[in-house]
Amino acid sequence: MIQEKRMLYCILFSVLVLITLDSCNHSTKNNDDQEFSDIQYFINTHPQINFELKPSGLYYYEANKGHGLPAQTHDTAYAFFSLQFLNGTVLQSNFNTIDTLIFSVNEGIFIRGFDEGITYMSEGGESLLIVPSSLGYGSAGRSDYIPGNTPLFFDIVLARIKRGPGPGRK
Repeated sequence: MIQEKRMLYCILFSVLVLITLDSCNHSTKNNDDQEFSDIQYFINTHPQINFELKPSGLYYYEANKGHGLPAQTHDTAYAFFSLQFLNGTVLQSNFNTIDTLIFSVNEGIFIRGFDEGITYMSEGGESLLIVPSSLGYGSAGRSDYIPGNTPLFFDIVLARIKRGPGPGRK
């Protein structure tokens, strides 16, 4: 009798675990579907921007081709940027300032989508990026202001490239 109860509890527990895992998979799929839908809506409402879908999932558009040095991993980049939600809400921007964002290219300082996008640019160029959450802040999001599974939009002007790492970097 005790063995039968234990077996019944094990079966019930296993079923509960499977149901929980299955609901998590549906939730993730629903989030992925919604994010894809949001990105497609943005692209469809901006037909003048011909985004290229990169193998990583990054959407890249070169608005103005730069004619200076191409950005390479470990170079020091000086950039102006705007970070927005796809609905146009600006989260951060240094446009209309004299303060460029200074960083080492493709060293994991920023989200993967931003790092990748910079590597397609040359000095003097401007690019637009749609960064899916898989290349951004993922399902966890960031703090209070970027929810999980949120695609992001960047407008980036690569003002300057300096070969090699910046000050204090080796």
